This record gives sequence, structure tokens and C-alpha cells, in this order.
Amino acid sequence: MSSDADTRGSLAGRRVLITRDRPGELGRMLGERGADVVHVPLIETADPADGGVALAAALGNLSDHDWLVVTSAVGAERVGNAAKQHPGVALAAVGTATARVLADRAGRPIDVVPDRQIAVDLAEALNVRLRGAHVSILLAQADRAPETLADLLRAAGHDVTVVTAYSTHLRVPDPMLLNDIDALVLASGSAATSWVAALGTEAPPIVVVIGPTTAKVARELGLKVTAVATDHSLTGLVEAVERQFIPHPPE
Repeated sequence: MSSDADTRGSLAGRRVLITRDRPGELGRMLGERGADVVHVPLIETADPADGGVALAAALGNLSDHDWLVVTSAVGAERVGNAAKQHPGVALAAVGTATARVLADRAGRPIDVVPDRQIAVDLAEALNVRLRGAHVSILLAQADRAPETLADLLRAAGHDVTVVTAYSTHLRVPDPMLLNDIDALVLASGSAATSWVAALGTEAPPIVVVIGPTTAKVARELGLKVTAVATDHSLTGLVEAVERQFIPHPPE
């Protein structure tokens, strides 16, 4: 006989909070498993401080580069039209959701998308694809994005130009939105940083993070991490959330 959780989803009745700018694929996957997804974005995006002058200039010279790399769906939206106008420039995106947006805007498939949505894996996937060649890369990302990806690509011998595609600002949510939350899901170190900046170290009883880098940031900031996804992807993150609510037989 199937259980109620089987018929309604493994996360039926659980209120799971996500902090991404958009619910996107993560929200969809949690919802498909029956979760009541509470979307509380902690970051809002806007034009770069210069109004987009540097981005426009970089995209105007996109043909000078061999590759265009983006690390978020917002960045993909802002460079997609230029990518469409320069079909000779190869494209790379840090994750499937970002790749989907970029492909839609550019009107063509993305050349490199890593299995795991982290900078280290994107750099490795690009280096495997390039097989020792040294190329010119335009990396479009947020104003507060870490230099990890650019540093890794430069260390591999590539010529990397970083341009700010958009700026980010902290958004402090209404505390009432945080009532009766069963689990908090953090998909990046910046998400952990934003949570603490906006709300301090108080958190729901279960905190699940996407990988060891995010876990390290969260713990250093004072958050108590309950679980770290074994597979550092959105699928792995959702599976880690599911595991927190699997009933354990009495000893």
C-alpha cells in the first residue's frame, strides 16, 4: 500500500524556503515533490553602476573573443542578443537553468555546461573542451561575483576579460514570510552571505546547502548546516532535502 507521501510527493506538507532571485528550476523540482515552496529572494538585480556602459562596449567588441561565458540567468538575459549576433563566438554557462536562458536568447545550443553548477567545474569543463588551446574569453557576471572562475581560467593560460553585467543589492524580507518554515535551501555561498546579512544567524531547523564551498561559507558566518548535497547540483540539492524528511525506523 502506498503512503500519503508517496501519492502527494516526498516533500508533501513541508514548507521549504529558497532565496534565489527567481524560483526557476530549483523551485519547480521542489514543487514537483510536493513541497510548499516559499520564495524569499534576498538579492535584487539592477543595471551596473555605470549604467551598462562597460557591458555595451564589451559586447560591441564580442567578435574579438573566442568565448562568451555567463554565470547566471540574469547575466544570460543581458548578453543573449549579442551572442545571437555573433554566432562564431562559442558559449558557456555555469548551469542548466542559465544555459536554457542563454540558448533561448542566442538562438543556438550552449557549447559547454558543466554537470555541477559551480565555478570549478565550469573552468574544468572549458579546459577539457579546449584541450590545451589558449583562447580569449569574455566573462559576464554580477558586480559582487567572486573572482574564482576568472582566476581558474587565467591560470589555465586563457586571456579573460571580466565585465559587470548587472549589480546586486541586499533585500531584507518581511519576517512574517519566515514563519513555520521546515527547511532552508542555500544554493551558493552568496546566498548564505545574503541570509546572514539580512536576517542574522537565526534559521529554520533544517539548513541544506549545495556543496562544501557553500557549507564552509555558511558555517564561517555562524549558520548551522544540517546537510550538504553529495551531488553538487540542483538535483543533488533537492535529493538532500528529501533525505531530511525520510522517516527512520526506531532502533
